[in-house]
Amino acid sequence: MREFIVEADGGSRGNPGPAGYGAVVSDAATGETLREIAEYIGVATNNVAEYRGLLAGLRAAFALDPAATVHVRMDSKLVIEQMSGRWKIKHPDMKPLAAQAARVFPPGQVTYEWMPRAQNKHADRLANEAMDAGARGERWSEAASTAELDAAAGGASVSTVPEAAGPGAAADAGAPAASEAHATKAGAPAASEAHAPKAGAPAASEAHATKAGAPAASEAHATKADSRADLAARADADARAAKADADARAAKAVAAPGWAPADMGAPATFVLLRHGETPLTPQKRFSGSGGTDPSLSDAGREQAERAAAMLARRGTIQAVVSSPLARTRETAGIVAARLGLDVGIDDGLRETDFGAWEGLTFAEVRERHPDDLNAWLASPDAEPTGGGESFAATATRLAATRDKLVAAYAGRTVLLVTHVTPIKTLVRLALGAPPESLFRMELSAASLSVVAYYADGNASVRLLNDTSHLR
Repeated sequence: MREFIVEADGGSRGNPGPAGYGAVVSDAATGETLREIAEYIGVATNNVAEYRGLLAGLRAAFALDPAATVHVRMDSKLVIEQMSGRWKIKHPDMKPLAAQAARVFPPGQVTYEWMPRAQNKHADRLANEAMDAGARGERWSEAASTAELDAAAGGASVSTVPEAAGPGAAADAGAPAASEAHATKAGAPAASEAHAPKAGAPAASEAHATKAGAPAASEAHATKADSRADLAARADADARAAKADADARAAKAVAAPGWAPADMGAPATFVLLRHGETPLTPQKRFSGSGGTDPSLSDAGREQAERAAAMLARRGTIQAVVSSPLARTRETAGIVAARLGLDVGIDDGLRETDFGAWEGLTFAEVRERHPDDLNAWLASPDAEPTGGGESFAATATRLAATRDKLVAAYAGRTVLLVTHVTPIKTLVRLALGAPPESLFRMELSAASLSVVAYYADGNASVRLLNDTSHLR
């Protein structure tokens, strides 16, 4: 059995402030670095960034080998003690992240060890590189990281392993519709599914000193002279720049008519399968990635079996990639077993994080958080109560994931097993449609949609919400 070492870190320049994380997966036997992951996550606290780093590292290790044992090493005493079960998790921002981390591998496969900060330099460097990239309105990439190290080493070669599922370029800051069964804004959009809180202030007992206080001279870190107002203004400017770049990218991705020149070659074709029903689906409860991760119900497993039978008859699927959440992995496993394929995991396909709304109905959210809900319905940049993920952030993440997967599966047909918001977002971006268009799409459990992507950047939506295999 393989054993991996996961080292992770996160930091916030302001606590809360502009934040990022870094994680490294290495082979325990050889010490070889297998994966590097880093991401700028916007305004968040140190604790949130550290948990996001842990989650990214565990998911990367799982993608390499789900059967491996993992030893996590971090300099966050809080995260290590909480994940080891010795400290209680009191803050609401920490609970969903810890729950997600605990579910990546089966119980008993992951152990935790605290280490001094001085020994966590690799992950700390990646986290700071991600924050630096975010401050420039860019995204972190391994290629850029390697180039910086080469320059620092006087041109010496620095070997890194390409990230098979790393973050992509900033994309359309548009908004997918809400929920397990999105409705119009005039009605009651139910919920959806996906990622970790980006903000929130942990209790004083859980917060700790910011890690960006005294960076190395070789890194472009924020100085102590930066005021909170300066940092807030910089973050706002970064967000505006990223949104402008996203709009430009979306304009280039407008779908061509239902044909393409012959010299474009075969497109990368995404067959988009929404997971089968869970116990929350019929109740139309917000079910993202920030709360309980439900498994399929009996009805959901039957739906997955029917989808698998139809796809097997069609015989065109060449690869299967799934969101890391339990309901999608279970659906993907049923289909992949029928097709004789393995399942790849891509964190970018996860559902939106609905913060404090997770598990609630639309009516319950309206009663408890009316102002937040109205703001969320009015703007794709608004976040759910408790620091969930805005639809704008979801769209940025999905466009990056799309670009990466299109490059990886050029000319091939791949089944992406994911959720309501990611599928609607991919369709909307392919159409070049405005954010509000997603409130006008229906997407049923275990439905199939298809989008083809051509070499010139154009896309063609070929199918939406097909449920014929379920009848």
